[in-house]
Amino acid sequence: MMFNITESFIRLLLFWGALLFFLSLETLIPYRPSSVSKVKRWINNLALTLFNSILLNLIFSTAIVFTATYAQANKMGILHIVQAPTWLKILVTVAFMDFMLYVWHLLNHEVPLFWRFHRVHHSDLNMDVSTATRFHIGELAISAVIKISLIFFLGASPMGVLIFESALVLCAQFHHSSLKIPRWFETIWWILFGPPSMHRIHHSVIIKERDTNYGTIFSLWDRFLCTLLTNVDQAKIRIGVGAYQKHDKLNFRQLLAMPFIKPVR
Repeated sequence: MMFNITESFIRLLLFWGALLFFLSLETLIPYRPSSVSKVKRWINNLALTLFNSILLNLIFSTAIVFTATYAQANKMGILHIVQAPTWLKILVTVAFMDFMLYVWHLLNHEVPLFWRFHRVHHSDLNMDVSTATRFHIGELAISAVIKISLIFFLGASPMGVLIFESALVLCAQFHHSSLKIPRWFETIWWILFGPPSMHRIHHSVIIKERDTNYGTIFSLWDRFLCTLLTNVDQAKIRIGVGAYQKHDKLNFRQLLAMPFIKPVR
């Protein structure tokens, strides 16, 4: 119970702290001006975030922590079969979970049923740190079930899960942020990780650009599996989904209903 409370507090503090940090940076050094009202977008995105957080905390948060604790206590999962130092098992946990997230992300683009939910995320007309929180509860619920299964299969420790979740939040918020990043830093960061320019391509309305750059923490999976795209004029990227270009049609209620209306690419 103590770890559950501590873990939940750390995740909450990290999430909101990083959100405010990147929002402040975006205000000071924005990549480009907003094309629609930032305030209205944030109201919709954060309303969706709060709605999701309440439901997910009630249903899944305890189950995720319990699964990691149970697997650790009963030495279940493939990590308990091999002898390795704790730091290496944590590294394997982070890499494995991130790779499976890459696969899940790719499937969200390729499987029509999953895309119905995932397009809520891509329908944001500007990309900034709030976009990192803009997901449909249906997609997050399926993701949580997959995550619980992977934790059990791997036998990931609570500490390994906490480090993965923390890295996931920070990387997702960073690469969604609308920040003017020095080119030299992005070039170096892109070797292993995903900078905003990489993920900006992923949020393009052009489908052949959108169906690339799936990595969240590491960019290695895109490199190895040939889904990495770099040679795109960043200034010409238009964010969003072609069928959803009217901001007044993307309010909280309409975002919740989006998976259940006609399919679009």
